[in-house]
Amino acid sequence: MIEIRDNFLPKEEFLKIQKIFLSDIFPWYFNNYKIDSNNEEGLNNYQFTHAFYVDYKIKSDAFKYLENLLKELKVKSIVKLKANLLPKTDTIIKSEFHTDVNFDCLTSILYINTNNGYTEFENGQTVESVENRLVTFSSDIKHLGTTCTDNKIRIVLNINYF
Repeated sequence: MIEIRDNFLPKEEFLKIQKIFLSDIFPWYFNNYKIDSNNEEGLNNYQFTHAFYVDYKIKSDAFKYLENLLKELKVKSIVKLKANLLPKTDTIIKSEFHTDVNFDCLTSILYINTNNGYTEFENGQTVESVENRLVTFSSDIKHLGTTCTDNKIRIVLNINYF
């Protein structure tokens, strides 16, 4: 089941998170790939990421800004939590279909800014990038993300959890 919730966080809470991600001092890190298993080479196969929680450890001082989000999701245990930033491209570019983890838990994506990028699922369903929209699904459902053409960047927050 794929669940979509608009205006997921109270506006003030969401705007605090959005402001952090859009700040000119927030650290984004270059990744020379989008999907770990992706061996595809190409000029558009990259993204910028910020890892908040990986390998059972908090990896970012900014983790504290996401605590209310995690409470709202009723997270019992985090598997992985990271943000992805994809720069604008001339045409929409899709990543490969993938799962974020190799076991059954929940995956939620919080869209940080509105743009014409989207998340697509193997069944053909798409979820448009609308700020403060949250999509939640079982982690075994394959999905892909895209770039955008109508904004400088597309930012999403990926949460894998129990």
